[in-house]
Amino acid sequence: MATIKDVARLANVSPSTVSRVLSNSSRISEETKRRVREALEQLDYHPNVFARGLVTNSTGAIGILIPPSMNQFFVNPFFAEWMSGVSEVTREHGVDTVLSTSARDEEEVVDRMVRGRRVDGLLLLGTRPGDPVLRRVSDQKFPAVLLGRPADPIPVSWVNNDNVKAAHCATKHLIDLGHRRIGFLGGASEMVVTIDRVTGYRNALLEAGIEPDPRLEVSSFFLEQGGYLGMMRLLAMSDRPTAVLASDDVLAFGGMRAAAELGFRMPEELAIVGFNDIRLAELANPALTSVRVNMHELGVRCAELLLKQIESGSPAYISEIVDFELVIRYSCGAHAAARNG
Repeated sequence: MATIKDVARLANVSPSTVSRVLSNSSRISEETKRRVREALEQLDYHPNVFARGLVTNSTGAIGILIPPSMNQFFVNPFFAEWMSGVSEVTREHGVDTVLSTSARDEEEVVDRMVRGRRVDGLLLLGTRPGDPVLRRVSDQKFPAVLLGRPADPIPVSWVNNDNVKAAHCATKHLIDLGHRRIGFLGGASEMVVTIDRVTGYRNALLEAGIEPDPRLEVSSFFLEQGGYLGMMRLLAMSDRPTAVLASDDVLAFGGMRAAAELGFRMPEELAIVGFNDIRLAELANPALTSVRVNMHELGVRCAELLLKQIESGSPAYISEIVDFELVIRYSCGAHAAARNG
């Protein structure tokens, strides 16, 4: 098995220079890096990451903390697309990604990853008021970036969409199509993303002179079955909604399945708008109108922000907003309205 000294001898440099190349030091010239990398490849040398971490105090890995309550991570296409953005950045920088799916206490998991130096930084998914994990990471001044905005005034970097504005835009679209009874299918009510989207939904109703009806707001879980059960509740009302805003495309798919089983024609009898614009949205029947939140870009920005924080060694707290757009297809009835007009 080749050693770092073997690599140094072949590249005609010192072992310390090889170590600096492995840690991607900016102090080494590109020509020297090229020679060392060719020697690494020729000798099929693979560094001992654990040993290198003891010397450099770096693991070369970032962690993604998946809360036990977020069971939709592995089944909701939003996270797969977000992960593709994260992976694009980490791959370019030669950084590994560690998923923490422990069902144990989240704060204990954070302590284990931070104090045990298992990773150099953390990506956090979603938050709620009084989130203990966010407070723990902030108190320890550990590099971390949150997908979403923090509910409380905690110093942490985060990347998000303007979910209030986006939900307002989608609801106003339904109002402009003539709807007055508009339902809302949301995820867990304590999650900030749900809070923001229902706020935008209510604001749009109030601006149009429509008093929000709490009976039209259904909270569930971000899975297809959650949308199915929520839509069943909405359509069981005597004064049912004529349109529904779902705060996730997967919820919208569940809602569409429920409506179809009950015999409602979409969009003639029920208009639906989703959120996130996953790739399956345009394949639905009817094709789903959805708010495109640019999932891949959210992942890219989260990873870039975290790696910059790790490299700088200082907890610079930055927030970034990724643009959204309303992608109009057939499920809301806008195309039918245009043809009839």
